[in-house]
Amino acid sequence: MAGQAMKRYTARGIVLNTVKYGDKGLVVQMLTSSHGRQSYMVQGLGSKRGTGSRQALFQPMFAVEFEGLESTKMQMHRFGEVHSGIVLHSIPFDVRKSTIALFMAEVLHRLVKESEANEMLFDFVWGSVEALDGADEGVANFHLWFLSHLCRFLGFSPGNEYIPDGWFNIAEGHFTAEEPPREYCMTRENALILRDMLECDVRYLGEIGLNRLQRVDFLSALLRYYGYHLDTINSVQSIKILQEVF
Repeated sequence: MAGQAMKRYTARGIVLNTVKYGDKGLVVQMLTSSHGRQSYMVQGLGSKRGTGSRQALFQPMFAVEFEGLESTKMQMHRFGEVHSGIVLHSIPFDVRKSTIALFMAEVLHRLVKESEANEMLFDFVWGSVEALDGADEGVANFHLWFLSHLCRFLGFSPGNEYIPDGWFNIAEGHFTAEEPPREYCMTRENALILRDMLECDVRYLGEIGLNRLQRVDFLSALLRYYGYHLDTINSVQSIKILQEVF
């Protein structure tokens, strides 16, 4: 019965979603460095054997390092050892950052389905958690920067350089000197903001000066861009909270 042997592996993971399972269980959905999108069963959380600290690790966008357990007998993977991979100093305590983290987790949960390792996507998401936690300025722009760059790893990144005073064609994924049809048009102002987001080092996000109306309008434009290519973006509930906070 060698095929049923327990396989162990070590990996890093970002928590995307959790669902309660019975009285003492939890299903944790994660983006992992080794298995892409993967679900893990955690049991015994109601016991008094120090599982409280383990449960606290499974919050949206928390980064962990862990030992995974895989077997043909089990529908879901299990955890062996699991501990924090990034010590978070501000995300859990700053309502703006925790709101953005919730949005990032929900976007990834809705859009990333592959159960195969994607090293570039994973490294981008892991680095984004570090950047958000360490950000002092530009926090209000972070979700816009994240979405502007995430599309590169999902297969529909802008395909050309910015054209001064031009528009962005959502359907073709190109900056253009000719105004696209209204349903596919990102305005000149939003096309310029997209250029700024794509060229900006995340450490200097505070230098992109946007007011609330500009952020809301650009987010709406980004969501139309995502929605054209991946309609699952329309089910992201935390968008409404973002629009209220920022």
